[in-house]
Amino acid sequence: MDRLQFKVPVRIAPGSGLPVEEIYSVEQALDFLQDWPARRQGPVYQKAFNACFGATVDVVKTEDACRAFMAFCRVTGLMASDMTPPRRRGGQTRTLQA
Repeated sequence: MDRLQFKVPVRIAPGSGLPVEEIYSVEQALDFLQDWPARRQGPVYQKAFNACFGATVDVVKTEDACRAFMAFCRVTGLMASDMTPPRRRGGQTRTLQA
């Protein structure tokens, strides 16, 4: 498995009526971020971009880059409605049980 591959793809809905896209890796996330309009590049964008770039040069873990990209997608409203990342509480990941 490629070291820059996300464990779970990030699903984004780029716009109303457009199909959901899946981002599978740091490289795909960087490609997406590089196409983001400059006028909309705020601190959350910068953190995601820096994390993804850092992962390509082994300064940031791939999972941290994925989390930063997911945070960017959530803040910008791009996250697909069926994509619900696990929440952390007290340093542990909590899952819903049936």
